[in-house]
Amino acid sequence: MQVTETLSEGLKRELKLVVPAHDLSSRLDQRLVEMKDRVRINGFRPGKVPVAHLRRLVGRQEMAQIIDSVIGETIRKVVEDRNERPALNPEVKLSEEVEAEKLVDGEADLIFTATYELLPAFEIQDFSAISVERPVAEVAETEVDEQLARIAEGNRPFVDKEGAAATGDRVTIDFVGKIDGEPFEGGSGEGVDLTLGSGQFIPGFEDQLVGASAGDARTVEVSFPAEYPAKHLAGKAATFDVTVKTVSAPGELVVDDEWATKLGLESLDKLKEILREQIRSQYDQASRAKVKRALLDQLDGVYQFDLPEKLVEGEFEQIWKQVVDEMTQAGKSFTDENTTEEAAKADYRRIAERRVRLGLVLSEVGEKNEVQVTDDEVSRALVERARQFPGQEREVFEYYRKTPAALATLRAPLFEEKVVDFILGKAQVTDKTVAKDELFKETEEA
Repeated sequence: MQVTETLSEGLKRELKLVVPAHDLSSRLDQRLVEMKDRVRINGFRPGKVPVAHLRRLVGRQEMAQIIDSVIGETIRKVVEDRNERPALNPEVKLSEEVEAEKLVDGEADLIFTATYELLPAFEIQDFSAISVERPVAEVAETEVDEQLARIAEGNRPFVDKEGAAATGDRVTIDFVGKIDGEPFEGGSGEGVDLTLGSGQFIPGFEDQLVGASAGDARTVEVSFPAEYPAKHLAGKAATFDVTVKTVSAPGELVVDDEWATKLGLESLDKLKEILREQIRSQYDQASRAKVKRALLDQLDGVYQFDLPEKLVEGEFEQIWKQVVDEMTQAGKSFTDENTTEEAAKADYRRIAERRVRLGLVLSEVGEKNEVQVTDDEVSRALVERARQFPGQEREVFEYYRKTPAALATLRAPLFEEKVVDFILGKAQVTDKTVAKDELFKETEEA
């Protein structure tokens, strides 16, 4: 085998590789000898098929498979001998000087080029020099009370009422929605409970049912908001033929231990404790996201090195597709966002570069420090994923079992979080008490 480096520029490498024809022929001969004891061909007893006859029948087909195998094996060996780490699988191109017919006939050398980019080499810095603030907020008792009030209101009893419905009353209705006189998909319902003034339906709908009594039929005229999620309805005028079945008034609501037991809890204090824990979990998640972001910002400033262009381009294409899809769904243009397509692409390319750079840093840190994700952790993540598709759990499990690349998408974020925890364990992390609003304030990606 002959190896010639034809390009060495930054992270880019290109190699010209030559595998002699006699090496390929030797492999073919060996394969045919192994095959002759297994194949069944009319006119020949088992194991008595002449190799020359077998070569005429399947030689070209087998040689094509051998060539594919040799290309992969050769590249892996050469890269390993050169102590290189390609960022992606090398791109392979057969030399134009090779005649395909002669190659599969075993009469020509296999000549091809392998083009690839290397993973950049960089030194892991001392994480003890990193200092980040972790915003934390105390759970106010008023927030627990607000959550409790929302649950209570959602479970308020209603009692049948004679006469006209008022704001705050609940009506049970049948309705058929129409646009230009024709019913539209998803615009009908039967036995639907609606609390007037709750804002559950589109603006103007509930107001027009105030004053209605059981048995009344009304035509409600509304317009769907311009930003309505269903684009085929957004901004369109519609009418709803509504029949009021019943009217109910809010009943007395007493929030006490007895009420809590009806919800399946042992006491009102236990319910408050659960709510407090849920709120604390939300705070912890927000705090975690903020300190992680602060850490990544610092790492992004510490590590500066050349990036494999293919990795950056792949990351950018994913980001850009998501951006374009979201803008299309929202019916917005770059002008609406006070920018241009060119400026937006430049911004998102910087984001792609940041993500690739930080991904390489976290990967290197995890590898050097033997950070591992266990099979049990992946299994738990798979269970959580399956729960997102009620009724399709079996199909989800089967898909991930048969698709290693998909399973890797579950392992990757677990690995990242573990590496972040490892670095935070080495860094100087200072808690800073902040207000709830500041804790949950969103920040744009740099």
